[in-house]
Amino acid sequence: MTTPVRLAVVGGHRGGSFDAALEVFRDRVTLTTVCDLDDRLLAQWESERPGIKTYSDYSQVLDDPDIDAVLLATPMMLHARQAIDALDSGKHVLSEVIAATTLDECWELVEAVERTGLTYMMAENYCYRRETMMVLNMAEQGLFGDLTFAEGAYIHDCRHLLFNDDGTRTWRGVAAEGIQISRANGYPTHSLGPAAQWLGINSSDRLLRTTTFVTKSASRHGYAAALLGADHPEAQQKAWLDATDSASTLIETEHGRVISLRKDSASPRPHNMTHYGLQGNAGAFISARHDGEDPLVWIEGMSPGSNLPESSRQPEWQSLWALAAEYEHPRWAAHGDKAIAAGHGGGDFFVLEDFINAVLGEQAPAIDVYDAVTWSSITPLSAQSVSEGGTAVEVPDFRAGRARF
Repeated sequence: MTTPVRLAVVGGHRGGSFDAALEVFRDRVTLTTVCDLDDRLLAQWESERPGIKTYSDYSQVLDDPDIDAVLLATPMMLHARQAIDALDSGKHVLSEVIAATTLDECWELVEAVERTGLTYMMAENYCYRRETMMVLNMAEQGLFGDLTFAEGAYIHDCRHLLFNDDGTRTWRGVAAEGIQISRANGYPTHSLGPAAQWLGINSSDRLLRTTTFVTKSASRHGYAAALLGADHPEAQQKAWLDATDSASTLIETEHGRVISLRKDSASPRPHNMTHYGLQGNAGAFISARHDGEDPLVWIEGMSPGSNLPESSRQPEWQSLWALAAEYEHPRWAAHGDKAIAAGHGGGDFFVLEDFINAVLGEQAPAIDVYDAVTWSSITPLSAQSVSEGGTAVEVPDFRAGRARF
């Protein structure tokens, strides 16, 4: 592979948010093609980027020999099949989250990467946020001690994304009902990705089994009534009986840790941009709950106070940023300004950098296919657990091969 890598964006709306990051790496990657079903959106791309190729049919991307890699920014139910087809067409893949929605898709995706030997990476940008990478750096240096518990949550009122202008459901609205995605933890990787990296999942530890419980659906029909009128079919509670407002997942790891996840994209509340926690036998981390609040840490022997009987001062949280001079992640210390300017909290910058480096053979994919399917498998596994009344179900070790499961 030679530079620049010739990239096609599939899904022109979300794909457009990578524009700033692509500009930073313009000597290493060139956006040559955009594929989307919306002709108006393609016309806009053509107007803003004269000379760019546009396709309305994904098969045209697969057949184009002048495309080296694809960025999949399509609805998540399409990611696995599109990624497999791209790999089989000789193209590297950077996929938005989640990587797959069924266990069969997870296995097929692993097998496609192993069969083709091409680069596959999942673009989980929350793993690259400043605080999550700083906590990773601190955990790897042992500041939290022996890690025992981690938590993450995606709590974001997304009801405004359920309907098209004519009142029909968007793909998210369609996905909001049905056991596979809705009565499940249908969007786990923002929550699980950073926690999995802190705990060394797929390197020094692995996910063992998981259980999920979900709430009733209480919030969508009221929103539909306010938007579409009280008599609209979508404003009736029965329209959302197969949905859930909130899903809570517990995961046990092989080495006796527990991970707690929550996904809620329907309950009315301000957006929690981050919701994380990490506990070890020497310290703890909790993320900021809202804008204007700092993430907090307490490290035994470093932070104020102690629980020892002779201590005259009780433990007190301190701002994570107070430790940045010493424990900022090296990549954020070196490139933080450029990352923030590229958008999405800095994540898109580092995602794209790692993917390009992997395609060019300079490093392994930072979030490889085994991470991608392990984290994403929580969706079908949680659906299974919910359907079985909260039964704990085994998490496959996707590195071990399908025959074992």
